Amino acid sequence: MKKNLIIAIDGPAASGKTTTAKLVAQQLGYLHIDTGAMYRAFTLKVLREGVPLDNISEIARLASESQVELRNIEGMQRVLIDGEDVTEKVRTPEVTGAVSAVSSIPTVRAVMVREQQRLGKDGCVVLEGRDIGTVVFPNADLKVFMLAGIDARATRRRDELSMMGATVEIGQIKDDLQRRDDLDSRREVSPLRKAEDAITLDTSDLTVEKQVEIVVTKAKALMEKS
Repeated sequence: MKKNLIIAIDGPAASGKTTTAKLVAQQLGYLHIDTGAMYRAFTLKVLREGVPLDNISEIARLASESQVELRNIEGMQRVLIDGEDVTEKVRTPEVTGAVSAVSSIPTVRAVMVREQQRLGKDGCVVLEGRDIGTVVFPNADLKVFMLAGIDARATRRRDELSMMGATVEIGQIKDDLQRRDDLDSRREVSPLRKAEDAITLDTSDLTVEKQVEIVVTKAKALMEKS
C-alpha cells in the first residue's frame, strides 16, 4: 500500500483549488503546498521595491536573491518572503493584478519550481497551482484539474475580498479573472493547461465538502491499489 502520494491540483483562479487542497491534505494527514501563495509573496516584494512589471532583468535578479518559504505555524500554513510573514498581505487586489505578469518570467518560475519540487519530492503532499501536473510534478500519482464557470468564480473572489474588508464590483472581478486566465494560458513558460492524465472536476455547482470527498476518495483508491 502506497501512502506517500503526490497529489497535484491545478486550475484557474477562484476555481476552488486552495480550499479543496488544504482540506484534502488535512483529511489525509498530508502537507499542503500553495504554490500560488509563493508567487504572490514574491510579487509583493516586486511591488514594494517599485520595480516596473516590464523590467524583466531586475525582477529576475530579485528572484535569485529572494527566499520564499512555506511554514506550518500553529497548524496553519504561512507564506514568508525573506523571513517576513506576508500570508494576509499577498491577497490584496494589487498583488492579484500583478502576479500573472511576474509569474510568467522564466527565472521566477525556475526558482519557485525548484523549491516546490524540493518540498514535495518525498510525497505525502497536496500541491496546488497552475502547472503542478504538467511541470512541477508531471509524474504525480493523482492529478486533478479544477474549473468553474466565471459567475461562480467571481462570486467566490468577491466573498474572499469582502472578508478582507475590500469591496469590488462583480463586473470588475469578472474582467480581472478573464484577463488573468488569458495571461496564464498564453504565457510561454508553464502555461495554465490540463495535464492529459488529469481528472477534470467542475466545481461550479459543487459544495466544498463534495469537492474534497471526490479527491480524497480517488486518493484512497490509489493507496489501496498500490
